[in-house]
Amino acid sequence: MTGSIEQGTSQTHGNTHLLHFLVRLPRPMEKVWPELTTPEGLAAWCTAADELEPRLGGAVSLRDLGSGRITAWDVDRVAEYTVGEGDRIRFHLERDGEDGSVLRFTREFQDDGESESEAGWRTRFERLIAKMADPS
Repeated sequence: MTGSIEQGTSQTHGNTHLLHFLVRLPRPMEKVWPELTTPEGLAAWCTAADELEPRLGGAVSLRDLGSGRITAWDVDRVAEYTVGEGDRIRFHLERDGEDGSVLRFTREFQDDGESESEAGWRTRFERLIAKMADPS
């Protein structure tokens, strides 16, 4: 199984922007989870995590995305980080066959003059897919 980005959409409702991605990964959920929820994992494909307390209500500081709290935490399935002024980054994992997983990603943010592009997240997910495809 190879990884793929099957869907990437961007919507705007007033000042609120939503990015959605469906990413198929060639590793089981247990192997993907640390890539989404540890400083080492996030730094390898997304951004540096200067602080990450792995629990509901824990502090999180993602260097390029903001600081805040963990607002959803279901081990091996859902991690949601609310950073800045209520911006959300949500990772939702599901099984995909015997050895794969599907990542349903949502990024909700307010228009504050910074552009949070679909292309930028696509590039991040391409790095994650490449990392997960590496057998080492």
